Amino acid sequence: MFRGVNSLHLDAKGRLAIPTRYREALTRHCNGQMVITVDRDHCLLLYPLPDWEEIERKLVKLPSFNKHARRLQRLLMGHATECELDSAGRILIPPPLREFAGLNREVVMIGQGNKFEIWNEEAWNTQRAQWLAEQGEDGELPADLESLSL
Repeated sequence: MFRGVNSLHLDAKGRLAIPTRYREALTRHCNGQMVITVDRDHCLLLYPLPDWEEIERKLVKLPSFNKHARRLQRLLMGHATECELDSAGRILIPPPLREFAGLNREVVMIGQGNKFEIWNEEAWNTQRAQWLAEQGEDGELPADLESLSL
């Protein structure tokens, strides 16, 4: 289970050092093999390979004549890139994905259970502030979240 917010730095080659506290779990779970892809919120999603393969199987089964399904397939699978932890615990984020998410030196990596989100730090701070401001606006929770107690 991946959780927490981590402020990190990309090096000049576009490599991101995965926080030490996640490395052992990633090595155990996927031997450091991961997949990185885009998200509609203009961040990146980083999955351990077995988790990504499960999602990919579901995406492939979506109806290809449904324009929303095709869009999702094109975005997620079309941008999916395999990466692996190097001996220093880093992954290389390809230039097109860095450009998509507006990643420069300062990034934020957020644990989301079975995956991570990777954000441009400024974009994350702006989006987080917006979500917090909207928190009380829409009032009702979806039915499946009503029993969640915080």
